[in-house]
Amino acid sequence: MKIPLQITSRNFELTDAIETAIREKALKLDQMFDQIMRCAVVVEIPHRNQQKGVLYNVRINITVPGTEIVVKREPHEDLYVSINNAFDTAQRQLQDAMSRRRGDVKYHEEAPRARIAKLFADEGYGFIATPEGREIYFHKNSLIGHDFEALQVGMPVRYIESVGEKGPQASTVKVD
Repeated sequence: MKIPLQITSRNFELTDAIETAIREKALKLDQMFDQIMRCAVVVEIPHRNQQKGVLYNVRINITVPGTEIVVKREPHEDLYVSINNAFDTAQRQLQDAMSRRRGDVKYHEEAPRARIAKLFADEGYGFIATPEGREIYFHKNSLIGHDFEALQVGMPVRYIESVGEKGPQASTVKVD
């Protein structure tokens, strides 16, 4: 970290053991991600709830080049669990931020296009024709966001192909 770790407590005093646990977790993050500029941890007891007892909030603000990561987990009655949950979430968010920064973002292929070629409304299935001329079976239960009875031959669709018992079939069909 370029700026030293900042630990703040609100509405109670941190013990040396708790502060040491936070420092160890922050050091582990710093060793895993050498791009951390700043890390601030706030541990607080927001208010006392007579039914649930004392609940602890842990908030972590981490600055890395290009973004700031803020982690705020649900309050928990065990301070160590609350600290662990917050730092686990921070680690996942840092991994995601570093992946995006490196360009390791997953891209999903666009679903291929086709046209409805044949419909057998009484039986509840049909065939779509791909631009390459292949015919792919689909069942009315594969249709998303559209009424099967309203389909017409020639309508453009997008589909996801899978292998069925009798060959290729569209597991998902959406009117384009």
